[in-house]
Amino acid sequence: MANMTVFGAQWGDEGKGKIVDLLGSEVACVVRYQGGNNAGHTVIVNGEKHVLHVIPSGILHEGTLCIIGNGVVLDPFVFLEELASLKAKHIDTSPKRLFVSPKTQLIMPYHKTLDAARESMKSANGKIGTTGRGIGPCYEDKMARIGVRAGDLKDKELVRRKIETALIEKNALFKNLYHIEEMDTDKVYQEVMAIAEELVPYIQDTTAIFHELQKQGKSCLFEGAQGVMLDIDHGTYPFVTSSNTVCSNASVGAGVPAEYIKEHIAIVKAYTTRVGTGPFPTELFDETGRYLQQKGGEFGATTGRTRRCGWFDACVLRECYRICKPTTFALTKLDVLGGLDEIKICVGYVLNGEKLETPPSSAFEYANVEPVYESMAGWKEDISSCLTFEDLPENAKKYVARLEELIGVKAGFVSVGPDRNQTIRR
Repeated sequence: MANMTVFGAQWGDEGKGKIVDLLGSEVACVVRYQGGNNAGHTVIVNGEKHVLHVIPSGILHEGTLCIIGNGVVLDPFVFLEELASLKAKHIDTSPKRLFVSPKTQLIMPYHKTLDAARESMKSANGKIGTTGRGIGPCYEDKMARIGVRAGDLKDKELVRRKIETALIEKNALFKNLYHIEEMDTDKVYQEVMAIAEELVPYIQDTTAIFHELQKQGKSCLFEGAQGVMLDIDHGTYPFVTSSNTVCSNASVGAGVPAEYIKEHIAIVKAYTTRVGTGPFPTELFDETGRYLQQKGGEFGATTGRTRRCGWFDACVLRECYRICKPTTFALTKLDVLGGLDEIKICVGYVLNGEKLETPPSSAFEYANVEPVYESMAGWKEDISSCLTFEDLPENAKKYVARLEELIGVKAGFVSVGPDRNQTIRR
């Protein structure tokens, strides 16, 4: 099996965790290459629900190695909480199979405080919809070259100096702009170093681990977070996340040559959802929208926030194809559409009388596009027990075929339910 990326093709929450879990037993290693614990991957195995925020979904397969790459921003406290939760389920999370790059940036307590203070100060119209987990401020410190990296934990004095430097600016903001309590260098330092000893054994040269696996002829899966439309450069800016979510970032975010990654699997939900604010042309505010929300369980794994729901948007997928060129796609939550008499697909936009096939680069223009729909007949049958593509109702097969035409690539996987086993492979 070739090395591959698994990435979200829409606004995140497409079901990446399930597909990563499905393929996790077939690769030697799963690598998380961007984002932080603002993303949650829900995996259901034999009816048991696992929600992972920072640890790669491959951890649920015995023997599969897992790497947190340099492109991730890691909350060390959440990491250790997740370790404890998995250990309680008797899942092996030892430093012999789970590794953190020494170049991975750490989310510090002041990042979360700053994130929450900023968002609370904004007016309702100006809110981005951040999770308040400190992801954005951590990436800012990375670019400002004052961030604390995982490898720094081995040098206590370096960590103290970095915290002291970061708090010069942060405390000025806390005191004079946000009018909240300043943070004490010693207190933050002691809080972080109290867990350093537990985290340090996981810090390894992850690029070397990847190359050793390549020498052995083994394959790796690179796991993305969020979705293409939340990419900091290519998404609906400024209503985006703080990292590059496109599949090509796997090379940079994991520290491996791009030429080693041959397959790109786009995860595509059979309808469209979005969390937080920002333009969403196909959003439904009627009973159908509520039907998708309730039947699809559209509530965030990380925040519990209700996801906005709408019809499938082919324009978004065209943009995904232009930027990422997936080799196949996995269609998730097809079962949720069952029971609808009519299913609509957005096949284009109209903006000021002009026809568009992809989203405009300006989110403010995007907020004013009118979707152009085509309709297809729905199906009433429960498809959750279908084992092959041929088992699907005729109208469900037609729907998948139409999406394949619009996206320009075949569906290699079709999910008909939440469990690992409820996935048709083609």
